[in-house]
Amino acid sequence: MSDNAAVDMNGKPYSRTLMILVLLVGTFCTVLNQTILSTANPTIMKAFDVNLSTVQWLTTGFMLVNGIMIPISAWLSTRFNSKWLYISAMTVFTIGTAVCYTAPNFGSLLTGRLIQALAVGITMPLLQTLMMSIFPPERRGTAMGLAGIVIGLAPAIGPTLSGWVIDAFTWRDLFGMILPILIIVLVLSFFFMKSVLPTTKKGLDWLSVALSTIGFGSLLYGFSSVSDDGWGSVKVISFLIGGVIFIGLFAWRELTMKNPLLELRVYRSIPFTISAVLSSVSMMAMVGAEMIIQFTCKTCVGCQPSILG
Repeated sequence: MSDNAAVDMNGKPYSRTLMILVLLVGTFCTVLNQTILSTANPTIMKAFDVNLSTVQWLTTGFMLVNGIMIPISAWLSTRFNSKWLYISAMTVFTIGTAVCYTAPNFGSLLTGRLIQALAVGITMPLLQTLMMSIFPPERRGTAMGLAGIVIGLAPAIGPTLSGWVIDAFTWRDLFGMILPILIIVLVLSFFFMKSVLPTTKKGLDWLSVALSTIGFGSLLYGFSSVSDDGWGSVKVISFLIGGVIFIGLFAWRELTMKNPLLELRVYRSIPFTISAVLSSVSMMAMVGAEMIIQFTCKTCVGCQPSILG
């Protein structure tokens, strides 16, 4: 299928190549921020005079908000025009990045990171949905490959890029170097992004949102607290158990609703389930390794006993 054959929801032709380029570059910038602070934490600790447990919230808080937003993004992509949803997400991300770049204190930096995470929770699943929609079935393998390059490569180069920038410039440049690219992507989005997903005026199931937020939030917080409190901590165990219970309730509600917030019935397909599990395990292994790189760099040697002990 050529670019000339691609039409949006209004039947107007558009350039698929240019739309994909804008999507990939913009989403790459957002996903990159998952790990871009991995090797910058010691520098930020000195800059704002905070301890290790506090600075880790720049990553932990990011992941918490990101994980909470991903299920909600399924509703957003069916409720709002895909072009303006992408532009809105990129605008929010740009604002969050600007807040991080100009942060006068640690609280402002953390606020900027949480704003960034709101946008990443939308752009990452939206990229995959759009790529699957604008390619015909016989070319969806290529589409997912392109999306996989962004989602897999960006977090992988984050720690290395962070280390180079910290050595050559300052931690603020980790955000400053992305801002011009984001502005260019935003401008191009107005011209090349198109609405290609059908929308419906389906209401948001707030109970599902609450269950997913409490469930995924508790689970992520429980795991993030292990480094400080240990696996035997009552707080850690309570949050982990609570997270599992609420996620179970969320899954039960989605499976019993006619129009769920998140369609989980696709997991009845064995091939799909196996591929999802394999993808999840590989991403866990990759991101997990990227998260602990900061503890093995030479600038963090002094922090290692308190973390690994």
